[in-house]
Amino acid sequence: MLHPFPAPAPVTVPIVGSDQHFPVHRIYCVGKNYAAHIKEMGARPGRDAVCFFLKPNDAIVLDGRVPYPPGTNNLHYEGELVMAIGKGGRNIAPAEALDHVFGYALGLDMTRRDLQTAAGQVGHPWDTGKAFDYSAPLSPITPVAQCGHFASGRLQLTVNGQVRQDADFSDLLWKTQEIVSELSRLFLLQPGDLIFTGTPAGVGPVVPGDRIVLSIDRLGELHAVITA
Repeated sequence: MLHPFPAPAPVTVPIVGSDQHFPVHRIYCVGKNYAAHIKEMGARPGRDAVCFFLKPNDAIVLDGRVPYPPGTNNLHYEGELVMAIGKGGRNIAPAEALDHVFGYALGLDMTRRDLQTAAGQVGHPWDTGKAFDYSAPLSPITPVAQCGHFASGRLQLTVNGQVRQDADFSDLLWKTQEIVSELSRLFLLQPGDLIFTGTPAGVGPVVPGDRIVLSIDRLGELHAVITA
């Protein structure tokens, strides 16, 4: 036996229109990428540098059931477009960046807002607020050949049928190709990487029993329920 205990199973995501699954390497996330959301969080919008953070790949939720996490009294949703990388690289030029994208998905960056805020106030990283168990609900991945790319397109999120987020990808401060390019200057991108591209204004708290529906043009819907 090679290991003292069973090795974790690989994390994979279904691919729309295929029997294959997308093997997940890392989950990168972009913060502060819509001006209106930056303002609602009390900060100044700008393009000084891309704000990147990570989540563990086993934070992915595919069945839509999101347990309310410990250590928080202020769990927030953040609806996002997710890029799935199919070809890796380093120092990728923006003009070539979208050639590295395999497909797109809908994702929720669930956030323990009170822990994130407290960490930021003392200069600590966001890990406890962002990188917890079940913090990355995700839809199946739609290949680019089926959905195209997303220079524009509508994102809408509802909670219990009420619209909370409604925006267009044309409002991204850092566009999808810029995100891939900038990330590849900091990390060696690998096939299997996922990139959450940021959330628009309208984030807010949810409690057990709440039902979230995220919809994105050409990608369909992601349904999630907060469980006790």
